[in-house]
Amino acid sequence: MNQIRLALSRPLAATACWLVLAGLWQIAEGAGIYAKAGLAQYLLRRAWSRTVAGERSVKPWPWADTWPVARLIATARGIDLIVLNGAYGRTMAFGPAYVESSAYPGTAGTTIVTGHRDTHFRFLKDLHRHETVVLETADGARRSYQIRNLEIVDARTSMILLDHREASLILITCYPFESIAPGGPLRYVVTAEAK
Repeated sequence: MNQIRLALSRPLAATACWLVLAGLWQIAEGAGIYAKAGLAQYLLRRAWSRTVAGERSVKPWPWADTWPVARLIATARGIDLIVLNGAYGRTMAFGPAYVESSAYPGTAGTTIVTGHRDTHFRFLKDLHRHETVVLETADGARRSYQIRNLEIVDARTSMILLDHREASLILITCYPFESIAPGGPLRYVVTAEAK
């Protein structure tokens, strides 16, 4: 009887050991994601400081294919984000991104910035009309924008009209905010006009 118990306990012990190791691996991997995100934010802020000091296209890390172009601030929401050049998935993993077909931050026209709903642009769901967001440009100038409109649109049928005369800011993220499925056709669009 003891031999049967011993024979059964070895596979059970091996399985338990394997499960503990797998759990520790997952915890370490999850902690690593937060560590990388923290390091990325540090490197982005450092690159932004160099950008404001006059350097151009400062890559936050040597292999980056993006660079800071602006800083987005929503003081009432405790938001202070570095905006990166190029609205691509690989860029938006680190922060909100400037859509290159729109007006460059700080120039006349409509500037579009997009970000992920579950990370950097999660705060958009809490914004209200008439609140203020600030866009700081590479030359250190700050332009305040007042939120005029918040809407949910279908990306398959809606278009964003760019105004090339008046300074405006459009912030876009996927919708709904609590969805566990990535992407989808709906977008949450915040439109703000320069004050």
